[in-house]
Amino acid sequence: MDERTTPTATGIVPPEVPLRTVTLAKVGLVAWAVALLVILVVPTLRTGERSWWVWVPVAGLVLGAAGYVYLRRGRGNAAMA
Repeated sequence: MDERTTPTATGIVPPEVPLRTVTLAKVGLVAWAVALLVILVVPTLRTGERSWWVWVPVAGLVLGAAGYVYLRRGRGNAAMA
């Protein structure tokens, strides 16, 4: 058995996940972009008490882009940890 198929303390072997972290970051960026687009298109979502709602997806895009760059540079590889 190699380390990927070694049972945990409970005897359960988790399946391998075929999804790369970089792909997950891309999907997250697209989701934040869609959320920003919806908030900008629907005026009632950004007026009055909800004026701060625009900045939530903007922050998600900025932080997601930073994470994406970090992962693309190879620093976020959990397999090498």
